[in-house]
Amino acid sequence: MSGTQHQSVRSVLSDPSQAPALPLRAWQRRALTRYLASKPQDFMAVATPGSGKTTFGLRVAAELLADRSAEAITVVAPTEHLKHQWALAAEGAGIPLDSNFSNADGTTSNDYRGVVVTYAQVAAHPSLHRVRTERRRTLVVLDEVHHAGDAKSWGDAIREAFTPAVRRLTLTGTPFRSDDAPIPFVNYEPDADGSMRSKADHSYGYAEALRDGVVRPVIFLAYSGEARWRTNAGDEFTARLGEPLTAEQAARAWRTALDPSGEWIPSVLQAADTRLTQLRRDGMPDAGGLVIASDQASARAYAKTLYRITGTEPAVVLSDDPKASGRIAEFAESDERWMVAVRMVSEGVDVPRLAVGVYATSASTPLFFAQVVGRFVRARRQGETASIFLPSVPVLLELASQLEADRDHVLGKPHREKDGWDEELLAEANRERDEPGEEEKTYTSLGADAELDQVIYDGSSFGTAAFATTEEEQDYLGLPGLLEPDQVRALLRQRQEQQLTEVGKREAAHQAVESAERAEQARNPSSQSQSVQERLRGLRKELNTLVSLHHHRTKKPHGAIHNELRRVCGGPPTAMATIEQIEERIATLRSW
Repeated sequence: MSGTQHQSVRSVLSDPSQAPALPLRAWQRRALTRYLASKPQDFMAVATPGSGKTTFGLRVAAELLADRSAEAITVVAPTEHLKHQWALAAEGAGIPLDSNFSNADGTTSNDYRGVVVTYAQVAAHPSLHRVRTERRRTLVVLDEVHHAGDAKSWGDAIREAFTPAVRRLTLTGTPFRSDDAPIPFVNYEPDADGSMRSKADHSYGYAEALRDGVVRPVIFLAYSGEARWRTNAGDEFTARLGEPLTAEQAARAWRTALDPSGEWIPSVLQAADTRLTQLRRDGMPDAGGLVIASDQASARAYAKTLYRITGTEPAVVLSDDPKASGRIAEFAESDERWMVAVRMVSEGVDVPRLAVGVYATSASTPLFFAQVVGRFVRARRQGETASIFLPSVPVLLELASQLEADRDHVLGKPHREKDGWDEELLAEANRERDEPGEEEKTYTSLGADAELDQVIYDGSSFGTAAFATTEEEQDYLGLPGLLEPDQVRALLRQRQEQQLTEVGKREAAHQAVESAERAEQARNPSSQSQSVQERLRGLRKELNTLVSLHHHRTKKPHGAIHNELRRVCGGPPTAMATIEQIEERIATLRSW
């Protein structure tokens, strides 16, 4: 720290009113006005990722220090990386905070106005932090407060340590959990059905932030494809991502698609890199990409694939690497193309230039998904867009379509039940994957191809149908990088209409070819056995094309159409249906 900085810090320590005032956005001014009107002991601000929760928290801290309502600040963050990020932001606001404070030392220099610690650090020695809180009038800022419910011991520790605080400010962009663990110092009110719902004192959702130009519009590109695997018993299965499947089949198809040795991941990474190139050419020269992997082995393998595609080494960030925080900071300040990470970059990490994401993980809780999306929404200039590539599986498509929906934490009615998600599939998708479990040993991935299945924006699906060509995919990958939300919506609708017209023409031509092939098979029955596998693959693609077209006529979800066909025609899911059963479903769907 320079001499001038030391002098500035000491002047703030002696007179907190001299701390520089941080410029505020409209929502931050409204929240600050509401806070200062009553200065409650507990106040929860819910604001969408990328909207500036840290700035709001520091402004509250500055106001309380200035009028002597608080003498010290304690910030609690989820990770070590975020500790240092908070300290850096606080220094810029003229509030020096010690992010290297340790439980072992228990003290900090008088040059600091407070400390930044992690939830785990508090849980390890709650009595120490209680004593520190009691010693001076303390404002406690609980960042991403939903983490305080990660374990009963954590919640108990947070309550013990910070109950004596004169003020507590809780901040979160995702105020919900997928379980019933209550979040300390959060107010819950009874819902109409008797369950308890969290109550924010001020909320600023993604939809509102999008209208204000505070966050970027997010375009989701969902990739489907046929996944193939073999069980230990020697049975081979084929399933298409996005089709109605049993929980076990859906999980295996999903994991097969994410297999680094298959074809799905390289195809999607290539498409994502193409989109990144387009953004860099079209107004975002430093645009960066992030791949979220399930485990460290996959992360390293994805990095090798990206190296083959781009010719440059991507940044790899692993949770057990002590240099991880530094590597993230380096990437944020550079113009490198890609970073590959495991989980730890899903929350709070501030890399504003991230504009392309690949969701290459089987984790799918609403909380995790929202945190990942939050890494890409921070707007720097008007018109910037973000693109996220993901597997075309129902739970992720549902989350993508509900991006603008506001959520609360509900006790007694977890979100997976409330929103109608398949509980078995969700449990399977959310299992820890850092080490191979019994499930991974029961089957062997044989590969999966990839094709753009649908584009989701503003809650609407713009399907590309099962016969999407490379040209149609490029229509979406080549979207201009600088577009306002209304322009994104209009352009997607225009391209959807053009593609549906082309798909209809191809479908008519395909039917003519199919008729000719059936006539040939009738004349030469032996030709029917030339390739059952190819015949099934062709029929599945034809069925999925018709389902996609029906979806755009009726707006019914793809899965609902498949389920209705099964109800009418009978038989198993498409992945296990016979040639005759699929042909019957095709004929039925055409009659609709």
